[in-house]
Amino acid sequence: MIVAGETRSAYFLQEEEKRIETHTLSVLVDNEPGVLARVVGLFSGRGYNIESLTVSEVEHEKHLSRITIVTAATLQVLEQIKNQIARLVPVHRVIDLTHIGDAIERELALVKVAGKGDHRVEALRLAQAFEAKTVDATLESFVFELTGTPSDIDRFVKLMTSCGLVEVARTGLAALSRGKDGL
Repeated sequence: MIVAGETRSAYFLQEEEKRIETHTLSVLVDNEPGVLARVVGLFSGRGYNIESLTVSEVEHEKHLSRITIVTAATLQVLEQIKNQIARLVPVHRVIDLTHIGDAIERELALVKVAGKGDHRVEALRLAQAFEAKTVDATLESFVFELTGTPSDIDRFVKLMTSCGLVEVARTGLAALSRGKDGL
């Protein structure tokens, strides 16, 4: 917090500009061929990384899709990314859900675990603790379905490693802002 009359050194401001932060962007676009490729092309062409990407049609009658992108960048680069995406013709709106604060974020994961005896019992106990649903079970393995925040899923996967984790499939982040306003 800056107090009235307080000055900040240029060094401090320079440090702040270089700090990399993770942000969730929500982009409303026309649902037409090539739009996703153009949006993703902005990232790859400039060396920006996409940590999570989800896209789906959200208004069938209006042919609109929502793209949710999680990326890590400095605030300056993030502004550049948002401006470049907004300039694409089929883009209707770009919102930084992290900037507006307290967005609801969820992800779905399928987690396969193989094991017998105590490992099997522990896997079931952990799945119950995380409220994961068992969607497949054999005598030697389970597939659990888990919905939650990315950090919850990370914790579940880490714990399942000791129980015989085989593989994980994740959907990517779905996010909405809180309150009455939409994208």
